[in-house]
Amino acid sequence: MCPSKSELEALTEKSTGQKRALIQVLQDIQDRIHWLPAEALEHVARTLGVPLAQVYGVATFYKFFSLEPRGRHVCTVCLGTACHVRGGQALLEHFERKLGIAAGRTTPDGKFTLERVNCLGACALAPLAVVDGRYYGRMSEAKADSVLAGVREDGDP
Repeated sequence: MCPSKSELEALTEKSTGQKRALIQVLQDIQDRIHWLPAEALEHVARTLGVPLAQVYGVATFYKFFSLEPRGRHVCTVCLGTACHVRGGQALLEHFERKLGIAAGRTTPDGKFTLERVNCLGACALAPLAVVDGRYYGRMSEAKADSVLAGVREDGDP
């Protein structure tokens, strides 16, 4: 889903001509539509008066930003050393089976994106998963099922 021109204008109007607002504007757009389509990046460049190359540079530098559509719900599984040793890989594989997608992919219905990361910096909670920004420590397959069921109950069929 790409935002309409009016949506883009609403998200960027308060920052017109403010080059220093680039990251915040990109975050606002991504929060709204879950990714940064080319049309949005071009609009941001024009509105803020920033070269398009700089906008793309920021959008590709920070892992938080995505130039591909992402699901409404983002599931991230840590595979750092502590998480790996405590079952992180098996946990990731469980998420893949439950969601029907490989890590780095989004479900065809656009509801879920599954990501893997090398470290989330919370090793004492290993294995760790983050779903929609909420950290779930000492994650098990049963706990993952419960978390996913809760996400589905909160407005997803």
